[in-house]
Amino acid sequence: MPAGKGRVLGSAGFTPAGTTRKERTARIKAARTAEADSRRALMGERKAAADAEQQARREASYLPASGEAGRQSLRAWRRLKIEAHRATSEVLSVAYPFLAEAGLGSEGTLIGRDSWSGAAFVYDPWVLYERGEVTNPNATLAGVIGRGKSTLAKSLATRSIAFGRRVYVPGDPKGEWTVVAKAVGGTAIELGTGNRLNPLDEGPRPAGIADGEWRTAVRQRRLALLVSLTEQSLGRALLPVEHTALGAALDHSVAGAEGRGEIPTLPLVVGRLLDPAGAHLGSTVEQLRDDGRQAGHGLGRLVFGDLAGLFDGPSTVGFDPDLPMVSLDLSHISGSDALIALVMTCASAWMEAALADPAGGQRWVIYDEAWRLMRAPALLARMQSQWKLSRALGIANLMIIHRLSDLDAVGDAGSGARNLALGLLADCSTRIIYAQERGEAEKTGAAIGLSRTEIDQLPDLDRGEGLWRIGERAFVVRHDCTPAELALFDTNARMIRRPPP
Repeated sequence: MPAGKGRVLGSAGFTPAGTTRKERTARIKAARTAEADSRRALMGERKAAADAEQQARREASYLPASGEAGRQSLRAWRRLKIEAHRATSEVLSVAYPFLAEAGLGSEGTLIGRDSWSGAAFVYDPWVLYERGEVTNPNATLAGVIGRGKSTLAKSLATRSIAFGRRVYVPGDPKGEWTVVAKAVGGTAIELGTGNRLNPLDEGPRPAGIADGEWRTAVRQRRLALLVSLTEQSLGRALLPVEHTALGAALDHSVAGAEGRGEIPTLPLVVGRLLDPAGAHLGSTVEQLRDDGRQAGHGLGRLVFGDLAGLFDGPSTVGFDPDLPMVSLDLSHISGSDALIALVMTCASAWMEAALADPAGGQRWVIYDEAWRLMRAPALLARMQSQWKLSRALGIANLMIIHRLSDLDAVGDAGSGARNLALGLLADCSTRIIYAQERGEAEKTGAAIGLSRTEIDQLPDLDRGEGLWRIGERAFVVRHDCTPAELALFDTNARMIRRPPP
């Protein structure tokens, strides 16, 4: 056995029968002697090791307990004394950078993880508005292509359904929301495939509204739609006499259709613009015909032109506001932005009839590819009205764009359209910014008032990671998805030759 690794025990062992007592005693004594010698040797080895360790300590050089003397001590000769200071964690977080955000609480939709603290990140605009964290429920989502902003929007929408919210997508130019809507038990209304919408439908009537008040509200909505469509078609604002002619055509069309128990349609309005049924507000039939001629031909594009078959008759599909998700699929309609804007104006007006119901509950209204919509001043004005009424209607609008500089393409600098677009951004208490090019990061920071640290983060954000600016608070959040969600929200199927689910 190695030295110092064990203890030796001695014993006399087997003793033959003829051994004398003296011999047995000698054997026992020899065993005890061997045991004692081993014990003394072990203690000696331990004592030698301890002496060697103590000698090594005496020979080693250590700093004194009070530190080195003189200039090498790096200490003042007086004791350090600091004045007590009290401040909030918001102020001290600058001086003490190791504090992490506490988050937004646990009420709402789980988005992912806070990249700074590692904690779960939960977001719900209605909950935040109720707590006073935000002044409105609207949100902007910006990010370059391929960084996951569409996946975030779809995830936020579908997960909110579990909390009783419904989702409306007034226009889906690429058709990406169709499979999502059907997967959650909703529907996608695909235009350009034989379906037809009547933008002059009354829509669901809110409970408790009087007959006269309801008729006035419906007429105002129909007239505002017709003005928007006509101005877009003509590329200019309507003259006062054209407003009168359009109002007369609408009233005569409504009276004729209701007399037959029908709902007025655009062909009836166009017909009454080109061939008035009678005098109206001091204008004769001849004057109304002359005043409404250009407006009639402008609206005729929706009836006889390249948009014929979409909005020129009674609706062939219905809008069910109780479905969890309703999307208007415009992917089968090809054309310029002006054409898409006309279609969006009709389609969104048809859907807005349901949004006007205050008892409709809390709803997400998602404007995908919003940069295309904002190029139409009439659509932009409708969006602004919806933004302003979001709290009264109980809706949260989500505007999805590629970069905030897209707003610079709306109208001329200082124009009313540009101011409207910037107003939409200002009316969003939540700004979600995904990765931006370095040149765009500075513009983005200037547009929404980001700090220098936040601006520097934007170009380095990973895919699925975004800077969330909620009120005056900022978070870097990594969006987490389940495998089933990733398969459902996939927008790269054609690029990687994998069919969509």
